[in-house]
Amino acid sequence: MTTAGVLDRDLKAAEYLQSLRSMTDELERAMQAIARNALPEFEDSIDNQQVLSARLATLADDLCAPLEAETAIARAMIDEDMMHQIRSANETLQRLNQSYAALLQHSSRSVALMASLFSSFQGQFQEASGPRLKQQTWSCQM
Repeated sequence: MTTAGVLDRDLKAAEYLQSLRSMTDELERAMQAIARNALPEFEDSIDNQQVLSARLATLADDLCAPLEAETAIARAMIDEDMMHQIRSANETLQRLNQSYAALLQHSSRSVALMASLFSSFQGQFQEASGPRLKQQTWSCQM
């Protein structure tokens, strides 16, 4: 049972690392979808991010819980190389998440500006005055 607990913790640590990497891939995919204006791909990425976030939270809780075993085995830590990989993947994900948040914030401002511009559009056509032919011009009010 105690050895099984240690093995289970190692498997969960490996799954946690893989989930961090998958989340990084999803954030990159979402940013590329935004750049290409590919809404279905962006929505799919958001769904995947939600699933990965829930799994990461569950795994983090499991890994932080103490092992139910003898004292010596309970103190067994996750392999140092694995912890280094997890820290590195976490740092990469945090940097990418900051870029993603900035992109979403900038996109939100752009959408708000466009909505403001289009909501003020009155769609009026004005005829040119003077001896020229009557030409129509498009105007919008800002």
